[in-house]
Amino acid sequence: MKGLRMNIKIIIISIILVAAAYMIVKSTNQSPVSGPTNHTTAAFGAWESPVTAASIFEAADSVSYLTTENDQVYFIESKAAADGKNILFKLDSNNDGVQLSSDQSSVRSRVHEYGGRPYLVDGEDIYYSQFKDQKIYRISEGVEPQAITDDKLRYMDCIADKKNNRLICVREDHRGIAEPENTLVAVSIGDSSEDEILFAGSDFVSSPSLSPDGNSVAFITWSHPNMPWDDTQLRILKFASDGSVKTVIDVPQNGNVAIKNPEYAKDGLLYFVADFDNWWTLYRFDVSVAQNKVPEKVLDKQIEVRSYAIENDTSAIIAYSKEGEDHLARVNLSTGEMENIGHAFSSVGSISVTSDAAYFIASTPYSDNAIYHLKGNVYQKVYQPSSPEIDKDFLSVPQPIVFPTGVNETAYGFYYPPKNHHFIGPKGTLPPLIVKVHGGPVGATNSSLNPSIQFWTSRGFAVFDVNHRGSTGYGRMFRKKLYPNWGIVDVEDASNGVKWLASQDFIDADKVAIRGGSAGGYTTLAAMAFQNVFKAGTSYFGISDLEILARDTHKFESRYLDQLIGPYPEMKSVYDQRSPINSVENITAPLLLLQGLDDKVVPPNQSEMIFNALKDNCVATAYISFEGEGHGFRKPANNIKALNSELSFYGQVFGFVPAGGIEPVQLVTCNNESD
Repeated sequence: MKGLRMNIKIIIISIILVAAAYMIVKSTNQSPVSGPTNHTTAAFGAWESPVTAASIFEAADSVSYLTTENDQVYFIESKAAADGKNILFKLDSNNDGVQLSSDQSSVRSRVHEYGGRPYLVDGEDIYYSQFKDQKIYRISEGVEPQAITDDKLRYMDCIADKKNNRLICVREDHRGIAEPENTLVAVSIGDSSEDEILFAGSDFVSSPSLSPDGNSVAFITWSHPNMPWDDTQLRILKFASDGSVKTVIDVPQNGNVAIKNPEYAKDGLLYFVADFDNWWTLYRFDVSVAQNKVPEKVLDKQIEVRSYAIENDTSAIIAYSKEGEDHLARVNLSTGEMENIGHAFSSVGSISVTSDAAYFIASTPYSDNAIYHLKGNVYQKVYQPSSPEIDKDFLSVPQPIVFPTGVNETAYGFYYPPKNHHFIGPKGTLPPLIVKVHGGPVGATNSSLNPSIQFWTSRGFAVFDVNHRGSTGYGRMFRKKLYPNWGIVDVEDASNGVKWLASQDFIDADKVAIRGGSAGGYTTLAAMAFQNVFKAGTSYFGISDLEILARDTHKFESRYLDQLIGPYPEMKSVYDQRSPINSVENITAPLLLLQGLDDKVVPPNQSEMIFNALKDNCVATAYISFEGEGHGFRKPANNIKALNSELSFYGQVFGFVPAGGIEPVQLVTCNNESD
């Protein structure tokens, strides 16, 4: 009876959520077929738009990794004019960006291939990881950057240990022929001595934080097959007077827990974020009585804390997500009371405090990532990198939806209706839909201004940006729904989202495409192979053969599939069943494949295999590769070509001629033939 009551409760909640989502979408003035009274009728997809691929990517700068030191603000800016290289900047007194590193170098780490925080400001000196050779370089005033580490070593998340005149860094050692070794090391900055290993013995290390007295460092470790969002261990090294390791303390934790963002407060208490009770929230640990204490929950809310910074002895500034929105809030560290600051954002993060204020990076549906200044409860934008300007007459505002899926379950997403002040679709027709699947696969999408989405909506497409089961931001239980069901629940949710939108008469169910990159590329290929909902697909560096990936990818994700699918080779048959390449005969709709040739995460053979198989089966397909690109395209010219090729591809599949004189992509319809 208890189980029956629970099922009825779930069904009622699902009905309420779906009804609420329906009312949200219906209540907006952006109907799929509405438009101005003075308009031109044209086929959906063929509308002329000022939002071009060139206007997007030639101005597509972004900011990340904000930090403060001596009341100055430092950050990384990815510069389109420098072919997507990461440049180190600081803000001057007028909030203008001052460039600190050369356009010829990229401040970017390759630890875990995805990297982490790639620079450190220590007084007048700056240390950064150079992408090309992965050495640490030191910048001092009036002196050319100088390398202080050796070849085949990668570093990230460095902190300054002033007491011992050294840096403490996460290091990844690629000097051997076996799997690279991740350790916590001390890097001397006074001489050329070999790094001292402070901690080894786990597969991965991240996020060191030094105590105010310099006597201990907290950090996070985990081992295969876990990922950092699965099961991690918070550890503390205590140093002897000479800087050597005296003891290692494991912070007590019951069962699997994902811990992140350890940070010491000035009083010596250690704060961190953990999901002991399903939601990532704020905890603290008293290191001085470590042997007799367990972590204390500071904030008891069903929200996902994304980042935080200790503001003073009594408060912290946090960024948290709830129901698809991000919020900024102040938490009283004594009482656990939380006070929201301002309105919701699409995303908030990278919080850092100065002596009398705080800074953070945030985005909205109308503005991409920018730097904000916070004093008290008042914030203002102080730095916006170069980005495309989209007139409100062409700006589609995302509408959050909740839809039914699985067995009495729900999933989430953002629906973007077509929006162009000058055009409307032919009477009696509905717009084509592009389903966008995020990477990760336990990542998440949000409602931030995404010019690439506006590229589609301003041409007459609807876009559905889906947060399938397994996405981050809805608690640990929701995140775990992807294990070991990758290729099943994500595909099911993408398909059910389309069916729900079609049931509301928002989209033309006969003109639906799916696109995604990396893990989203796998979902795209799996949806094409295992569902009949999608009439076209675009895979950016997607996975076609899970078995080959399990043997061929980098260390960080080499055992990830143990969680997502099951242990290999024990469950080889499941890998075979879930691999799109083994069901390629089911793919009859056209497919576009885009791939970087330097990709170490998803090697090019994953795209090449399915391209050749589709040619053999005489399915319309195209494969476009990009030299010098890795896992994600950075050069504006390559991104422009990729997006325009995708538009040409959909035009050929759905029967419209794109505006703007787009160069047609050549589809191979059979081996040695093309249109």
